Amino acid sequence: MSWWGKLAGGAFGFMMGGPLGALLGVALGHQFDRGVSSVRSGLEEQFEPGAQERVQMVFFTAAFSVMGHLAKADGRVSEDEIRLARQVMERMGLGGEQRRLAMELFNEGKQPGFDLDAVLDQFRQECRRRVNLIRMFVEIQLAAALADGEMHPAERRILLHICERLGFPRFAFEQLERMARAGTRYDHQAAPGSRGRSLEDAYAILGVEAGATDAEVKKAYRRLMSQHHPDKLVSRGLPEEMMKVATEKTQEIKAAYEQVKAARGM
Repeated sequence: MSWWGKLAGGAFGFMMGGPLGALLGVALGHQFDRGVSSVRSGLEEQFEPGAQERVQMVFFTAAFSVMGHLAKADGRVSEDEIRLARQVMERMGLGGEQRRLAMELFNEGKQPGFDLDAVLDQFRQECRRRVNLIRMFVEIQLAAALADGEMHPAERRILLHICERLGFPRFAFEQLERMARAGTRYDHQAAPGSRGRSLEDAYAILGVEAGATDAEVKKAYRRLMSQHHPDKLVSRGLPEEMMKVATEKTQEIKAAYEQVKAARGM
Protein backbone atom coordinates (compact mmCIF):
# COMPACT_ATOMS: atom_id res chain seq x y z
CA MET A 1 0.00 0.00 0.00
CA SER A 2 1.26 3.52 -0.79
CA TRP A 3 1.92 6.10 1.91
CA TRP A 4 -1.31 7.83 0.88
CA GLY A 5 -3.32 4.63 1.27
CA LYS A 6 -1.87 4.04 4.74
CA LEU A 7 -2.49 7.65 5.71
CA ALA A 8 -6.10 7.59 4.51
CA GLY A 9 -6.63 4.28 6.30
CA GLY A 10 -5.28 5.61 9.58
CA ALA A 11 -2.20 3.40 9.68
CA PHE A 12 0.38 6.16 9.97
CA GLY A 13 -0.94 7.94 13.00
CA PHE A 14 1.32 10.81 14.05
CA MET A 15 4.52 8.79 14.23
CA MET A 16 6.41 11.30 12.08
CA GLY A 17 6.80 13.88 14.84
CA GLY A 18 8.69 17.16 14.58
CA PRO A 19 7.48 20.28 12.77
CA LEU A 20 6.43 18.28 9.70
CA GLY A 21 4.38 15.92 11.85
CA ALA A 22 2.71 18.89 13.50
CA LEU A 23 1.90 20.46 10.11
CA LEU A 24 0.47 17.23 8.79
CA GLY A 25 -1.55 16.74 11.96
CA VAL A 26 -3.16 20.17 11.64
CA ALA A 27 -3.84 19.64 7.92
CA LEU A 28 -5.36 16.23 8.56
CA GLY A 29 -7.47 17.64 11.35
CA HIS A 30 -9.09 19.93 8.79
CA GLN A 31 -9.43 17.21 6.19
CA PHE A 32 -10.57 14.31 8.36
CA ASP A 33 -13.19 16.11 10.42
CA ARG A 34 -15.84 15.15 7.86
CA GLY A 35 -16.25 11.62 9.16
CA VAL A 36 -13.19 9.82 7.83
CA SER A 37 -11.66 7.34 10.28
CA SER A 38 -9.24 8.87 12.75
CA VAL A 39 -5.60 8.86 11.74
CA ARG A 40 -4.74 8.28 15.38
CA SER A 41 -5.68 4.63 15.03
CA GLY A 42 -2.83 2.34 14.11
CA LEU A 43 -0.21 4.09 16.23
CA GLU A 44 1.24 0.67 16.92
CA GLU A 45 2.43 0.40 13.31
CA GLN A 46 5.96 1.75 13.16
CA PHE A 47 8.22 2.65 10.23
CA GLU A 48 11.98 2.82 10.30
CA PRO A 49 13.39 6.37 9.97
CA GLY A 50 14.19 7.01 6.34
CA ALA A 51 11.86 4.27 5.06
CA GLN A 52 10.49 5.01 1.59
CA GLU A 53 6.88 5.59 2.66
CA ARG A 54 7.94 7.86 5.49
CA VAL A 55 10.17 9.90 3.18
CA GLN A 56 7.30 10.19 0.69
CA MET A 57 5.07 11.58 3.43
CA VAL A 58 7.83 13.98 4.50
CA PHE A 59 8.37 15.15 0.90
CA PHE A 60 4.65 15.78 0.29
CA THR A 61 4.23 17.67 3.58
CA ALA A 62 7.33 19.81 3.12
CA ALA A 63 6.75 20.51 -0.58
CA PHE A 64 3.31 22.08 -0.20
CA SER A 65 3.84 23.87 3.10
CA VAL A 66 7.07 25.47 1.81
CA MET A 67 5.24 26.35 -1.41
CA GLY A 68 2.68 28.25 0.66
CA HIS A 69 5.44 30.10 2.52
CA LEU A 70 7.09 30.97 -0.79
CA ALA A 71 3.82 32.35 -2.17
CA LYS A 72 3.73 34.83 0.72
CA ALA A 73 7.31 36.00 0.09
CA ASP A 74 6.18 39.48 -0.97
CA GLY A 75 4.10 39.92 2.19
CA ARG A 76 0.74 38.70 0.94
CA VAL A 77 -0.87 35.90 -1.02
CA SER A 78 -2.97 37.07 -3.94
CA GLU A 79 -5.79 35.20 -5.65
CA ASP A 80 -3.46 34.74 -8.62
CA GLU A 81 -0.89 32.98 -6.42
CA ILE A 82 -3.53 30.67 -4.99
CA ARG A 83 -4.73 29.94 -8.52
CA LEU A 84 -1.17 29.22 -9.61
CA ALA A 85 -0.68 26.88 -6.63
CA ARG A 86 -3.80 24.98 -7.69
CA GLN A 87 -2.41 24.79 -11.22
CA VAL A 88 0.81 23.24 -9.90
CA MET A 89 -1.25 20.67 -7.98
CA GLU A 90 -3.33 19.97 -11.07
CA ARG A 91 -0.17 19.53 -13.11
CA MET A 92 0.93 16.94 -10.58
CA GLY A 93 -2.30 15.07 -11.18
CA LEU A 94 -3.38 15.10 -7.52
CA GLY A 95 -6.77 13.58 -6.82
CA GLY A 96 -9.53 15.33 -4.88
CA GLU A 97 -8.54 14.31 -1.34
CA GLN A 98 -4.84 14.68 -2.09
CA ARG A 99 -5.42 18.14 -3.50
CA ARG A 100 -7.42 19.16 -0.44
CA LEU A 101 -4.59 18.00 1.82
CA ALA A 102 -2.05 19.82 -0.36
CA MET A 103 -4.08 23.05 -0.08
CA GLU A 104 -4.34 22.67 3.70
CA LEU A 105 -0.54 22.31 3.87
CA PHE A 106 -0.16 25.27 1.49
CA ASN A 107 -2.35 27.34 3.82
CA GLU A 108 -0.32 26.28 6.86
CA GLY A 109 2.83 27.47 5.09
CA LYS A 110 1.26 30.94 4.74
CA GLN A 111 0.78 31.36 8.48
CA PRO A 112 2.94 33.93 10.35
CA GLY A 113 4.27 31.26 12.73
CA PHE A 114 5.48 28.90 10.00
CA ASP A 115 9.00 27.78 10.95
CA LEU A 116 10.70 27.40 7.57
CA ASP A 117 14.11 26.48 8.96
CA ALA A 118 12.73 23.77 11.24
CA VAL A 119 10.76 22.26 8.35
CA LEU A 120 13.79 22.33 6.05
CA ASP A 121 16.07 20.86 8.71
CA GLN A 122 13.74 17.91 9.29
CA PHE A 123 13.27 17.44 5.55
CA ARG A 124 17.04 17.39 5.00
CA GLN A 125 17.54 14.90 7.80
CA GLU A 126 14.87 12.54 6.46
CA CYS A 127 16.14 12.82 2.87
CA ARG A 128 19.84 12.57 3.71
CA ARG A 129 22.00 11.22 0.89
CA ARG A 130 19.07 11.46 -1.52
CA VAL A 131 20.60 14.23 -3.63
CA ASN A 132 18.28 13.80 -6.62
CA LEU A 133 15.26 13.97 -4.30
CA ILE A 134 16.43 17.28 -2.83
CA ARG A 135 17.07 18.51 -6.37
CA MET A 136 13.49 17.62 -7.35
CA PHE A 137 12.19 19.44 -4.25
CA VAL A 138 14.05 22.60 -5.34
CA GLU A 139 12.75 22.19 -8.91
CA ILE A 140 9.17 21.99 -7.66
CA GLN A 141 9.59 25.18 -5.62
CA LEU A 142 11.17 26.87 -8.65
CA ALA A 143 8.24 25.80 -10.83
CA ALA A 144 5.83 27.30 -8.32
CA ALA A 145 7.77 30.57 -8.20
CA LEU A 146 7.87 30.76 -12.01
CA ALA A 147 4.30 29.62 -12.57
CA ASP A 148 3.27 33.16 -13.57
CA GLY A 149 6.31 33.59 -15.82
CA GLU A 150 8.33 35.76 -13.45
CA MET A 151 9.96 35.59 -10.04
CA HIS A 152 9.64 38.20 -7.31
CA PRO A 153 13.03 39.16 -5.75
CA ALA A 154 11.71 38.09 -2.34
CA GLU A 155 10.84 34.67 -3.77
CA ARG A 156 14.36 34.27 -5.09
CA ARG A 157 15.84 35.21 -1.70
CA ILE A 158 13.74 32.54 -0.01
CA LEU A 159 14.68 29.98 -2.67
CA LEU A 160 18.36 30.72 -2.10
CA HIS A 161 17.83 30.34 1.65
CA ILE A 162 16.06 27.02 1.07
CA CYS A 163 19.03 25.79 -0.96
CA GLU A 164 21.51 26.92 1.68
CA ARG A 165 19.55 25.17 4.44
CA LEU A 166 19.32 21.97 2.39
CA GLY A 167 23.00 22.03 1.46
CA PHE A 168 22.15 22.52 -2.21
CA PRO A 169 24.96 24.56 -3.88
CA ARG A 170 24.13 28.04 -5.13
CA PHE A 171 25.74 27.39 -8.52
CA ALA A 172 23.52 24.32 -8.91
CA PHE A 173 20.45 26.42 -8.05
CA GLU A 174 21.40 29.09 -10.57
CA GLN A 175 21.79 26.44 -13.25
CA LEU A 176 18.40 24.98 -12.29
CA GLU A 177 16.90 28.47 -12.49
CA ARG A 178 18.25 28.98 -16.02
CA MET A 179 16.98 25.56 -17.04
CA ALA A 180 13.57 26.19 -15.45
CA ARG A 181 13.14 29.55 -17.17
CA ALA A 182 14.12 27.98 -20.49
CA GLY A 183 11.71 25.12 -19.84
CA THR A 184 8.86 27.55 -19.22
CA ARG A 185 9.58 29.30 -22.52
CA TYR A 186 10.05 25.97 -24.27
CA ASP A 187 6.58 24.81 -23.21
CA HIS A 188 5.02 28.06 -24.40
CA GLN A 189 6.89 27.87 -27.70
CA ALA A 190 5.33 24.47 -28.38
CA ALA A 191 1.80 25.89 -28.25
CA PRO A 192 -0.23 25.95 -31.49
CA GLY A 193 0.40 29.11 -33.49
CA SER A 194 3.81 29.75 -31.93
CA ARG A 195 6.97 30.14 -33.99
CA GLY A 196 8.39 26.92 -32.57
CA ARG A 197 10.85 26.06 -29.84
CA SER A 198 14.17 27.89 -29.86
CA LEU A 199 17.44 26.02 -30.09
CA GLU A 200 18.91 28.35 -27.46
CA ASP A 201 16.32 27.20 -24.92
CA ALA A 202 16.89 23.57 -25.88
CA TYR A 203 20.56 23.96 -24.95
CA ALA A 204 19.63 25.72 -21.71
CA ILE A 205 17.28 22.89 -20.72
CA LEU A 206 20.16 20.45 -21.15
CA GLY A 207 22.40 22.75 -19.12
CA VAL A 208 25.08 23.05 -21.81
CA GLU A 209 26.42 25.83 -24.03
CA ALA A 210 25.93 25.84 -27.78
CA GLY A 211 29.68 25.34 -28.13
CA ALA A 212 29.67 22.06 -26.20
CA THR A 213 30.93 18.97 -27.99
CA ASP A 214 28.55 16.20 -29.08
CA ALA A 215 29.99 14.01 -26.32
CA GLU A 216 29.30 16.71 -23.71
CA VAL A 217 25.72 17.13 -24.94
CA LYS A 218 25.11 13.40 -24.78
CA LYS A 219 26.66 13.17 -21.29
CA ALA A 220 24.46 16.04 -20.03
CA TYR A 221 21.37 14.40 -21.49
CA ARG A 222 22.10 11.04 -19.87
CA ARG A 223 22.82 12.67 -16.51
CA LEU A 224 19.56 14.63 -16.56
CA MET A 225 17.54 11.59 -17.59
CA SER A 226 19.05 9.61 -14.73
CA GLN A 227 18.37 12.42 -12.23
CA HIS A 228 14.71 12.70 -13.29
CA HIS A 229 13.90 9.04 -13.93
CA PRO A 230 10.45 8.70 -12.31
CA ASP A 231 10.93 5.15 -11.00
CA LYS A 232 14.31 5.98 -9.49
CA LEU A 233 12.92 9.07 -7.78
CA VAL A 234 9.93 7.18 -6.37
CA SER A 235 12.24 4.47 -5.05
CA ARG A 236 14.19 7.21 -3.23
CA GLY A 237 11.11 8.83 -1.70
CA LEU A 238 9.30 10.94 -4.29
CA PRO A 239 5.56 10.47 -3.66
CA GLU A 240 4.00 8.44 -6.46
CA GLU A 241 1.41 11.20 -6.77
CA MET A 242 4.20 13.51 -7.98
CA MET A 243 5.59 11.11 -10.56
CA LYS A 244 3.77 13.07 -13.27
CA VAL A 245 6.11 16.03 -12.69
CA ALA A 246 9.19 13.86 -13.17
CA THR A 247 7.67 12.24 -16.26
CA GLU A 248 6.90 15.63 -17.83
CA LYS A 249 10.44 16.75 -17.06
CA THR A 250 11.95 13.73 -18.82
CA GLN A 251 9.72 14.42 -21.84
CA GLU A 252 10.94 18.03 -21.92
CA ILE A 253 14.58 16.88 -21.68
CA LYS A 254 14.05 14.34 -24.49
CA ALA A 255 12.44 16.96 -26.74
CA ALA A 256 15.31 19.39 -26.14
CA TYR A 257 17.89 16.68 -26.83
CA GLU A 258 16.20 15.60 -30.06
CA GLN A 259 16.12 19.23 -31.24
CA VAL A 260 19.83 19.70 -30.47
CA LYS A 261 20.68 16.39 -32.14
CA ALA A 262 18.77 17.36 -35.27
CA ALA A 263 20.44 20.78 -35.40
CA ARG A 264 23.87 19.16 -35.11
CA GLY A 265 23.17 16.23 -37.40
CA MET A 266 24.13 13.83 -34.60
